[in-house]
Amino acid sequence: MSKKVAVILSGCGVYDGAEIHESVITLLRLDQRGAQVQCFAPNIAQLHVINHLTGEEMPESRNVLVESARIARGNVKDLRDARVEDFDALIVPGGFGSAKNLSNFAVEGADCTVQPELLALTEAFAEAGKPVGLICISPALAAKIYGPGVTCTIGTDVDTAAAVTKMGGTHEDCAVTDIVEDRARRLVSTPAYMLAQNISEAASGINKLVDRILELTHENDA
Repeated sequence: MSKKVAVILSGCGVYDGAEIHESVITLLRLDQRGAQVQCFAPNIAQLHVINHLTGEEMPESRNVLVESARIARGNVKDLRDARVEDFDALIVPGGFGSAKNLSNFAVEGADCTVQPELLALTEAFAEAGKPVGLICISPALAAKIYGPGVTCTIGTDVDTAAAVTKMGGTHEDCAVTDIVEDRARRLVSTPAYMLAQNISEAASGINKLVDRILELTHENDA
């Protein structure tokens, strides 16, 4: 039976939104595995807008939901409309949007808070025991969702790993080609572009994460 997966986007572009390669790889793998997918994003303003050619901040405002529609080819819904009972699993690709729009981790570090609608949804998935996949920088939010003791990876970045530990999480170093699984919480994470030097490397871990998430959704099948 086809499984339903919610994918949470955070804009469009590595420096101020969802990482496009990570998002597309995730959506492609889910489709290849026969999953039904619905993208969501919060209907809020981005923290800021970055010129991806120069890396400089631009004097304009953009909406996270509207920008996410670029990746989703228009098929994206307001995050406030996402319901845990409608899905078997949830995946959050990375990109700075995860640390700037889905949370304020980029600004506050270990003292960060998670965007309220995302926090409510992910906590509901955790409470329901449904699998969640966090990619790239997104696992930095794991302790805010699952509480102290949660195990995750952001790869090998020392400063980010220290922030995860300060928030109460347990960080495991991980190669770009691999995943880390917290079996008790049914949480799977992978470093992707925290370590990847090219799109193939990013895909190696993301594909493994998607495959494992879908395996977990079948564990309770009759």
